[in-house]
Amino acid sequence: MRTPSGTLVSRFTMELVTALVTGSIGAIVCYGSTEFGIGWGDAGPEPGYFPFYVGLIIVLASLFNLFMAFKHYRDRVEEFLTGEQAQRVIAFFGPMVLFVLVTSYLGIYVGMILYLVGAMVFQGGYRLPKAAAVGVITAIANYILFEVWFQVPLLKGPLEPLIGIH
Repeated sequence: MRTPSGTLVSRFTMELVTALVTGSIGAIVCYGSTEFGIGWGDAGPEPGYFPFYVGLIIVLASLFNLFMAFKHYRDRVEEFLTGEQAQRVIAFFGPMVLFVLVTSYLGIYVGMILYLVGAMVFQGGYRLPKAAAVGVITAIANYILFEVWFQVPLLKGPLEPLIGIH
């Protein structure tokens, strides 16, 4: 069904879907936390106490959003996402998806360098040498911070052992 502006998805539809999805997540959290107890024990709150109430808040907020979507139904017939907005969303999330894919195969440091260089050159308009310098310095700083100082090993790919990172 198309909206008056010709789009396939209206803002109202997306508000309904979002409220139902977040409400379902909150309900699942509430249900799951009952397995661990949601009351008070001798030592204080049981393990499921805080997750239950966080889930309950999510359910209540989702119900409120559902109510508001129906209350303002006539005001929300406009399209959910214009073509220009969709391009901005893709320009933002596209490189992130590529970063995750590259990181899973080549490691986080190589992925980080490629992501930063790509974002700086293609979205920021920086020149390649400056972008490469920022990417490499950021990867080195993250290596020192996580691997050396905090001793938290991060995902490494096949290229990183070649340069002595293992």
